[in-house]
Amino acid sequence: MARKKKPLPILENVTITDLAAEGKAIAKVDDMVVFVPFAVPGDVVDLQVTKKKHRYMEAVVLQVREYAAERQEPVCPHFGVCGGCKWQMLPYEAQLRYKQKQVVDNLTRIGKVELPPVSPILGSAHTERYRNKLEFTFSNKRWMTWDEVKEGKEFDTMNAVGFHIPGMFDKVLDIEACWLQDDISNQIRNEIRRYALQHGLTFFDLRAQEGFLRTMMVRTSSTGDLMLVMVFFHEDKPKREALLNHLHNTFPQISSLLYVINGKANDTITDQEVHVFYGEECIYEQMEGLRFKIGAKSFYQTNSEQAHELYKVARGFAGLTGNELVYDLYTGTGTIANFVARQARQVIGIEYVPEAIEDAKVNSAINGIDNTLFFAGDMKDILNAEFIAQHGTPDVIITDPPRAGMHNDVIDTLLFAAPRRIVYVSCNPATQARDLSLLDTAYRVAAVQPVDMFPHTHHVENVVLLERR
Repeated sequence: MARKKKPLPILENVTITDLAAEGKAIAKVDDMVVFVPFAVPGDVVDLQVTKKKHRYMEAVVLQVREYAAERQEPVCPHFGVCGGCKWQMLPYEAQLRYKQKQVVDNLTRIGKVELPPVSPILGSAHTERYRNKLEFTFSNKRWMTWDEVKEGKEFDTMNAVGFHIPGMFDKVLDIEACWLQDDISNQIRNEIRRYALQHGLTFFDLRAQEGFLRTMMVRTSSTGDLMLVMVFFHEDKPKREALLNHLHNTFPQISSLLYVINGKANDTITDQEVHVFYGEECIYEQMEGLRFKIGAKSFYQTNSEQAHELYKVARGFAGLTGNELVYDLYTGTGTIANFVARQARQVIGIEYVPEAIEDAKVNSAINGIDNTLFFAGDMKDILNAEFIAQHGTPDVIITDPPRAGMHNDVIDTLLFAAPRRIVYVSCNPATQARDLSLLDTAYRVAAVQPVDMFPHTHHVENVVLLERR
């Protein structure tokens, strides 16, 4: 007979003391660390423990006995249920302070390298409606909030279009209003839901792998362009064309109306064909007079205004005079490469995704830039001694890797190439710190500049200048 599990405890009158990784708050109870979502340092709370290990616990707030002085009312009605914007209850100045602390803590605790003074974080001019891209999921398994369950609320339909609930891969929170993107995104999503329910279009069942409507993506740009990508699980031409025609007629501002038929087990469309239903196959972003082509599969920083600030920092750290050979690693669609090309002799960009490299070449062409070269392939396979012998030893390397950081082989090649300067742009200061420690034998950290790209989240970009010792 199995042993009965001990019920997990309730902790009363616990004071939240700090914020930690993943945006969770921290408390200490009997010398044990407790991680708590959606709380603010200074809150006094009662907690229900949800997980108990030898060295830490995880818990949720049952009741707030005393609110912290440094707290504000979240603007979003979905706060606390939706997995995004977990720091809405913190004033923006406090968010920036904790992000700055996160960068310093990671570089000192993980990197253990000598640091210059870390420059004050560059905050975002806009803390709402700042994203240029959002993706939503259709599901026939609507997530019911605890309040809805307690009220015994019943719904005519369990269909939903919105965001996945964290930890619940097949459950989706139905989103009425999201404050991350221009309100046209809300209008389009809500109209698709209304039309689908009225016309009996089926929402996707991830477990059973059936249904018609699967995902949707809205992309906006500073030029006024608007892209909508509708992803269907299977083809049904009459229903598909009726919906797309309705959207075209209802939202004439959509300049790029695209669709994908994705019958795979997962939602990614990088390996799927994108069809143009109306308008252009892409939209364009603009920065300092440069135009950047953005397709359905393209990577582009989701906060356009802050991307400009980030790239200005990277360009400034590069210290270009016009005579340098620059390698731009993880170049994506060549945004940084093209952004710095006017100040360099030549820029060579490397990226894993072939479609992104084709966009990078187009971006150079439409801007009349002729001193760039782009190569597609796995970074650790392309960037090697033979590549450097063929294309030249770089004076400056700019690297902007994914969250996992750089592969050890790439770091070894950087050390072999021995450029005068390395500009390391990172969306994860923890893996950046790890990589800095590996480069420390040959490079010193000369400057550090955090940049906030994602208000109301714990995420932070960080740019580090490394100079050869």
